[in-house]
Amino acid sequence: MAEEKKAQSSGVWPKVKPFVNGGASGMLATCVIQPIDMIKVRIQLGQGSAGTVTRNMLKEEGVRAFYKGLSAGLLRQATYTTARLGSFKMLTNKAVEANDGKPLPLYQKALCGLTAGAIGACFGSPADLALIRMQADATLPVAQRRNYTNAFHALYRIVADEGVLALWKGAGPTVVRAMALNMGMLASYDQSVEFFKDNLGLGEAATVVGASTISGFFAAACSLPFDYVKTQIQKMQPDASGKYPYTGSLDCAMKTLKAGGPFKFYTGFPVYCVRIAPHVMMTWIFLNQIQKVEKKIGL
Repeated sequence: MAEEKKAQSSGVWPKVKPFVNGGASGMLATCVIQPIDMIKVRIQLGQGSAGTVTRNMLKEEGVRAFYKGLSAGLLRQATYTTARLGSFKMLTNKAVEANDGKPLPLYQKALCGLTAGAIGACFGSPADLALIRMQADATLPVAQRRNYTNAFHALYRIVADEGVLALWKGAGPTVVRAMALNMGMLASYDQSVEFFKDNLGLGEAATVVGASTISGFFAAACSLPFDYVKTQIQKMQPDASGKYPYTGSLDCAMKTLKAGGPFKFYTGFPVYCVRIAPHVMMTWIFLNQIQKVEKKIGL
């Protein structure tokens, strides 16, 4: 029996399980959050407040408009979240081993989060580009719309029209934004779980909800400026002479700062925070439930 258990723990499944669980939980959370994410993108594109955007979308495009880009969102989670949560689990496990089994200090968790975010963004950048373009398509003039039918059609068209490397257009700000988000989200979640359990003695459900809320806030606060720049870069169109409005992320950031000041980067923060926090909460809740089921059936 002991040999069987040892063989099971040293097989392939324990190594891939954090990645499978992370991707599955992220995809389930995205199915619920997609409408809020759609509103957030429209706000960042300058279409008005959350209420105005919602009313206009319902009136002009119907309910299905809120789920435009869902296939790209699911593909993004299947790549980005699979890689980042799996990597974070592996990195923290290795760090705990190196720390003789003791809990990691916050700065080490932050470093693991930064690294996991960068890894995840490298894998998820093509799907993220497809998602942004699909969500922004309806805001463009009819002549400039790309009319992607789904995520795979978007990826195919991007490669055919712009080349393979275009799939990583805006990858720089995507990676930086992912590093900031995951530093805030993953490190604060682990730290909060330890605090709620060890210091306050809260139960599992209260711990997950409380820690998820805190990590959601820090993820939003750390990442929104980078998310704003990333969105502007990915959705920009050339003018009649073929010139783009920004030469890169730094140029976009400097022009935004000059035109609107530092608070311009936090355009749509309430909606962004409302979107990030529930997604974080549901990702952790789904992950927790998946792990319970796996434990129950012996996986």
